[in-house]
Parts: sequence; C-alpha cells; structure tokens
Amino acid sequence: MNFKSLALFLTAAAVPQAVVAGPLAYGICQTGCNGLAVACYAGAGFTFGVALPLAPPALIACNVALGGCMATCAVVALAPTL
Repeated sequence: MNFKSLALFLTAAAVPQAVVAGPLAYGICQTGCNGLAVACYAGAGFTFGVALPLAPPALIACNVALGGCMATCAVVALAPTL
C-alpha cells in the first residue's frame, strides 16, 4: 500500500459513518412493547388480542401506551446514528 492509499484509507476511517440498528433491533423492541401490552391487559383483567365491542378506559390507556412504545422503537431502532 502506497502512502496516498494509506492516507485515503485513514481519512475515510476517521470520518464517522452513520449506522442503523436495523430490522432485528426494531423487532426486538416491538416484542418488548407487546410483552408490556399483554401485562397491561392482564393487569386490567383482559386478554390481549381479544376484540371487544366497546373498550374500557383501562384498555384504551394500554393501547395508547403500546402505540407510544412502538413509535419510540421506530425512532430509536431505525434512526441512523453516528
């Protein structure tokens, strides 16, 4: 390797590269959110995934928390970092 190639390599290596955690991290995060939603539903005395004609306020709160958790996963796990 000549000096010019070495200098180019070291310059490229010194520049921070953007990294995305990717779909695996996103899936792991989503699984954690769903686990919390199941616990929230169970705490309210219901089964997660069962359709009800009218959702009680406790389940609406669980769903809002689930949506917030999933949105956070998308921002954290899929956003590029340096």
